[in-house]
Amino acid sequence: MKINKILLAAVMVGTVGTSITSCSSDFLNEDLTTQYSSDRFKTQDGLDELVTGTYQKLKFKFNYIWGIEMYNLGVDEFTDANNPVPSFNCYSADLNSAETGANAPLWDNMYGGIESANTLIQNIPLYYNKTNTNYNTRLGESYFLRAYFYLQLVTQYGGVPLKLQPSTSVETYFTRASEEDCFAQIISDLDQAYTLLPTKAAQTGRITKWAAAHFLAKAHLTRASELYSSWNASTTAADLDAVIKYGQEVVAAQPLCDNYVNLWDFTKANSANETVSEVVLAAQFSDDQTTWGRYGNQMHLYYPSVYQDIAGTKRDISGDREFSYARATNYSMDVFDRVNDSRFWKSFTTCYGCNYTKDAPTWSAANAPLGPTGTVVGAKRFIGGQLAIKYIVNDAGDARYAQVANDPTGVLKNSVMQNTHTFVRYFNSEPQAWVGIHGNEGHSGIPKRSVALSKYRDGYRNAVSSQFGTRDAIIARSAEDALMVAEAYIRQGEAQYPNAIIWINKLRDRAAFKDGEDRSKNVDGGQAYKNNSYCTGLGGGFSADGAIYWDKNTYYESNNDMPATTTSTASAMHINSVNDIYSSKVDSPIYDKLGCTTNTAKMMCFLLNERTRELCGETYRWEDLARTKTLESRWKAFNDGFVRGNTIFNASTHYYRPIPQSFLDNITDQNGIALTSEQKTAMQNPGY
Repeated sequence: MKINKILLAAVMVGTVGTSITSCSSDFLNEDLTTQYSSDRFKTQDGLDELVTGTYQKLKFKFNYIWGIEMYNLGVDEFTDANNPVPSFNCYSADLNSAETGANAPLWDNMYGGIESANTLIQNIPLYYNKTNTNYNTRLGESYFLRAYFYLQLVTQYGGVPLKLQPSTSVETYFTRASEEDCFAQIISDLDQAYTLLPTKAAQTGRITKWAAAHFLAKAHLTRASELYSSWNASTTAADLDAVIKYGQEVVAAQPLCDNYVNLWDFTKANSANETVSEVVLAAQFSDDQTTWGRYGNQMHLYYPSVYQDIAGTKRDISGDREFSYARATNYSMDVFDRVNDSRFWKSFTTCYGCNYTKDAPTWSAANAPLGPTGTVVGAKRFIGGQLAIKYIVNDAGDARYAQVANDPTGVLKNSVMQNTHTFVRYFNSEPQAWVGIHGNEGHSGIPKRSVALSKYRDGYRNAVSSQFGTRDAIIARSAEDALMVAEAYIRQGEAQYPNAIIWINKLRDRAAFKDGEDRSKNVDGGQAYKNNSYCTGLGGGFSADGAIYWDKNTYYESNNDMPATTTSTASAMHINSVNDIYSSKVDSPIYDKLGCTTNTAKMMCFLLNERTRELCGETYRWEDLARTKTLESRWKAFNDGFVRGNTIFNASTHYYRPIPQSFLDNITDQNGIALTSEQKTAMQNPGY
C-alpha cells in the first residue's frame, strides 16, 4: 500500500497555506476536494487528512530547479551546465536576499509545512481518539515533519524564527532564534517522533521510527560539525554517541541492498526498486496525473547532457528532456576507482543509442579515409538501434585519442576515425587539470556535453516534453547512516578509526563488482520506456529506429581497453587498515590538492570523498560541505565556476543563504511597525 496521492486542496490559516486530502483504507487519496475551514482540523478525519497533506512538503526538494540550486550547485561534485546559474554555482552578486529562483520558495514552503505541523501537534491531543491505533502514529508524524522542515531551514539559513504554535490570525512579528535553540527543538521533536512512530509503516511512504532515527543521527552530526564550533562544545561528545546509536539502528532495521544498482533499477512507476529495504523515506510520486499538481518530480530534467542536437539522435522519453543545469566535475570522475568501484558505472550514463537513422551522419570524403577499413563515402556511420554517442572517461596520459579537425564530435582512436559521436576527457598529450579545458566534453567551453548522472532518469513519463517524473525520490537511505556512523567514529579520534573503517567497508564491499558480473552493463530508469504505453510510435516519444537509452557503458574502453573480466573486485575495494586510506591511490591527489597533510585531515577528506562515491547527486552535498566548512576549499579546487569570473565567495557570508527579502519586507517590530533598513540588516545573515 503506497502513498500515491497527496494533497491538492488548500486552506489559509493565518499567513500560511496548508493542503489537505482524503484517505481511503489502502492508500492515501489525493483527489481534489473543496476548501475546508480550520474547524475541519478539529475532527479526527480532518486531522488524518492534514497529516497526509503535509507529506506534500517532502516533495519540495524534487519539485523544481531549487533542488539543484540550493542543494547541489556551487560544490565540488557538480558545476552549472548548459543553463548557467551564476548565483548559486559561482556565488555571484546575483545570490542576494532578493533572488527569486530558489531562496524564497524554500523558506516559504518549509514554514508552510511547519504551520500544518503546529496545527497537528496542538489538535491531535485535543480532537483525536487516543484509543485509536493511529493516534501515536499521527502525532509522531507531526513531530517528525516539523523537525524535518526546521532542519531544512537551519542548515541553509542558520538560526531562524521558531514558531511552535499555529496562527489564529495574521502574524507579522518574528525574531530569529539561535542555531543552538533551533537544533535543540529539532532534536526534541525527533525524539518525540522516535518514541511515537511504528517500526513498520502501514502504507508505503509513511514515516517510521527509523526515519526519525535517521534524522536524529543527521541532526546530531550536523550540530557536532565545524560550522557550529563556536557554540557546540558542550554537546559534541553526546551528539557523536547519538549518531552511532541511531545510525546503527537504522542500518540494522533497513538493510543495505545487495547490489548498488538495485536502488536505480527503475522499470515503471511504483516498481519494486522503490520499496527496497535500504530506502528509509522517499517522497512519493507516481504516474497518476491527478497527483502531479504544478510541479511533480522534476529532478530528471537537471542532470542530463544534451543529445537532441547531435545527428542521429532526437529527444525521446527514454533519454529524458535535457534542461542540463548540472554538469559533473572532474572531481566527480576522479574520486572513483573506475576499474573496481561499480558505483561510478551505476550512477552515470556514457552511451546513447541512435533513434533517428534519417539524420544519422555519413562518411564523407574527408573522414572516410580515417575511418575503419571498408568505409564508403555517403554510407551511414551508424543507424537506428546502434550506438550513436559514447563518452570516454579516461585519464590524462591516454595516448589513444585525438580530435578530428573541424568536427566537435569526431575523434580518432589509434588514428582510426570513430563511427560514433565520441566525447573524450583527455586527448593525447593533454595534462591533468581539475578545472582546465581538456578533451571535448565536461568543461566550461562545452558545458552541454558531459558524463551525466543517471540516478533520476525516468523513461515512464507520458510525453517527450513532459516535466512530470513518475519516480519516487529518495530522501533517506540507510547507506547514509553507515557513513554518518563512520564520520562520528572519525570525529571521536584515531583510536576509533578502525570502527569507522568497519562501517565504510559495508558500502565499499557492496560497491565491488561481483564474481560473474557484467561490468559493461548499464541499468538506469531510462529503461522504463520498454514498459511505457506512451512509447508507441513517433508521437509517443519512441522511434521505430530505436531508443536513446542504451544498456551498455564504456567501462572497458574508458579503462584503456582492458580485457573483459568477470572477476570480483572485492579485495581491491576493501579497506584493510588506516594505511589504505592514508596512501589511497585514488584519494591522494585530492589530499594534495586540498592540502590534507595530517592523518585527521586525510580521514575526514576520505569520508567526504566516500560520501560522493555513495551519494553523488542525491541533494546532500551543499549542506555536507557547509557544515564541515570545506565548501570554500572544495569549490575553489574542483568547480570551474571559481575560475570563470563573476565570483565573490566570502567565507563569512556564503556558508549561509540570505534570508529572503520578501520575508524581511513583510514583518514588523513588536509594535506592528515595518522594520527599518537597519533592523532588516540586523536580522539578515552577514554579507547580504
